[in-house]
Amino acid sequence: MTLPSPTDPDAPYLAGLNPPQREAVLTTEGPVLVLAGAGTGKTAALTARLAHLVYTRRAWPSELLAVTFTNKAAREMRERVGRLIGQAVEGMPWLGTFHSIGARMLRRHAELVGLQSNFTILDTDDQLRLLKQLIAAADVDEKRWPARLLAGLIDRWKNKGWTPDQVDAGEAEGYANGKGAKLYAAYQARLRDLNACDFGDLLLHMLVILKTHRDVLEHYQQRFKYILVDEYQDTNQSQYLWLRLLAQERRNICCVGDDDQSIYSWRGAEVSNILRFEKDFPGAKIIRLEQNYRSTPNILAAASGLIAQNSGRLGKELWTELDEGDKVQVIGVWDGPEEARRVGDELETIQRRGQRLDDCAILVRAQFQTREFEDRFIAIGLPYRIVGGFRFYERAEIRDALAYLRVIAQPADDLAFERIVNVPKRGLGDKAIAKLHTLARAEGIPLSLAAARILDTDELTGAARRSLGNLVGDFARWRSKLDELPHPELARLVLDESGYTAMLQADRSAESAGRLENLAELARAMEEYETLGAFLEHVSLVMDNDADREADKVTIMTIHAAKGLEFDTVFLAGWEEGVFPSQRALDEGGNASLEEERRLAYVAITRARRKCFIIHAANRRIYGQWTSSIPSRFVNELPAAHIEAESSMTGGESLWRANWSERADPFANIGRGAGRGPGWQRAVSSGVFDRNASRGVIDVKASAVSLGNPGRGDIALGQRVFHSKFGYGTVAEIEGNKLEIDFEKAGRKRVLDSFVSVE
Repeated sequence: MTLPSPTDPDAPYLAGLNPPQREAVLTTEGPVLVLAGAGTGKTAALTARLAHLVYTRRAWPSELLAVTFTNKAAREMRERVGRLIGQAVEGMPWLGTFHSIGARMLRRHAELVGLQSNFTILDTDDQLRLLKQLIAAADVDEKRWPARLLAGLIDRWKNKGWTPDQVDAGEAEGYANGKGAKLYAAYQARLRDLNACDFGDLLLHMLVILKTHRDVLEHYQQRFKYILVDEYQDTNQSQYLWLRLLAQERRNICCVGDDDQSIYSWRGAEVSNILRFEKDFPGAKIIRLEQNYRSTPNILAAASGLIAQNSGRLGKELWTELDEGDKVQVIGVWDGPEEARRVGDELETIQRRGQRLDDCAILVRAQFQTREFEDRFIAIGLPYRIVGGFRFYERAEIRDALAYLRVIAQPADDLAFERIVNVPKRGLGDKAIAKLHTLARAEGIPLSLAAARILDTDELTGAARRSLGNLVGDFARWRSKLDELPHPELARLVLDESGYTAMLQADRSAESAGRLENLAELARAMEEYETLGAFLEHVSLVMDNDADREADKVTIMTIHAAKGLEFDTVFLAGWEEGVFPSQRALDEGGNASLEEERRLAYVAITRARRKCFIIHAANRRIYGQWTSSIPSRFVNELPAAHIEAESSMTGGESLWRANWSERADPFANIGRGAGRGPGWQRAVSSGVFDRNASRGVIDVKASAVSLGNPGRGDIALGQRVFHSKFGYGTVAEIEGNKLEIDFEKAGRKRVLDSFVSVE
């Protein structure tokens, strides 16, 4: 193979690259930040840069450090570089994920942190088991302070690069009234005794070594002539500090990322790392990849207009040479079921046109949103797949809840009984369950009946007998209420009285809130069926819908799971305040979380190649209660020139569409594209609209033109008001009939003026 000269403009790896991509490849010396927008070919530029460094003999393959976030990304990069430089890629031992490279380094220097080179890397189950032992030894109530909560805190501290002695008192208060830091120290000591570490240690230990052993740091600073980092916007503090130490000497670090796609703060990512790159590396070259090869101009313009509302960004403008394409469709629907019906209708139309469902995706903000689509698609026979999670009825908490209901409906259902007999924990171990099986087999009776009979014996210990007796009594009582309570209400009662809800509430991990949402959605789903038996039969049919994994199917997934993917047609569901942006995110993180939610919306839109539908509902069931919704503020921020507004409601559509384009009263206060905005809801409540509930049809009366009401005149800035849910508060901002209120106990909330009273 003939190697090109260092300045050869016709090097094979440069073929097909646009000028900014070439600049990213050829600017080899000094710090470089490549701001790569969605769909701009950043992987091509990054792999070509690696090939260039080897081809031009600037470094041996073993002198390159190339870091990715996932094994999949590392494999893809290795394969693509291999196609460019052949077998030389095999000499790149330092191309991999942060964790794999950290482990490789740590095995060479393990003794410096009290480990041996053959240390074990614990998985999550082993980690939790160890923490439970330490929690018990510290006389901490694990039910009140779950091991999973402590594991999450320790992981966060390690992501920040904190050793136990660096955790301040405020952080330590997050667990067991200040015992968090001591338990963290005990955990680290126990890991050393076991010659083990967890995933967070792979970088944390190396960070400690690099800071405290100058010779090790200098060794790696000299070894790595060039450092390349993919997805730099996703780095946490520990990764950031690790990279900065390694790059200090030569300063030949190239980071590729997109500040507008930083969406993982919940797992430690800090967008500030990419925003301060120029401060960390003075004189850094900033190269922007802005030519998009994925999406149409209308889709890119909609995404760009939205993300421009964020203040914490470096800024870029995506463009493309593709045809203009369709405008982004913003669709208002009456409720969640209509949303699912509308998407199903569009997908069936796509099928009739001969297009593949594989090229279509439905992206949601939260997992509980998938249930409505799954049920609808089962009803119409539309094949689908859930990516990045279980199908709704396959999730552990849903299967547990269904098991309780199955035992109530059918006491002979041994599989269901066995699943939940000790969930939540009731002190019924393997021996007790084995005795139930023995009795059931001997007498030819179901496990639930065997449980009742064994209570009259001394086969079980006193504690186990009491627990089992309580459960048997509960099932008898719940079964007696089948004819007294609506089955959705019975489900809620069972989950509460069984202790299952309390178990999830005590689990303070990030996943527990989503599991509670799923259980609320389950109870809501039951309301659509006349009896418990009818609902359970429906679930059985849903669970059987997995015949052909390779068949053409529409993809349903969260927006987080969709990052890095692309589809011809994308449906973005649930764009309402409180759903997206997530109310929980706003409550916990304020403006920083709002900007991350907006980045998430930007990621969602830029997954679409040809068509993008954004859907918002006027009403939605959340936590089992109907809620009137206002469209997401993100809908209001979309640039009008690239949006086509549509309402699936009859009657009001033409007036609504006209005011979309004119930005004028009477709907000016509804919000940009918000066909089901607060003005519309106020009109419904005041009788301007007639609603046919069975068909979801709206008819506009002539008086609709009077809807240009900017809001109640008796509410002013600084006014003290009362809200039935959030209590007393002070009006901070007024936008039409939407209020930003600083509540005394609930913090700042965005509400409609019709829901507050003036003090």
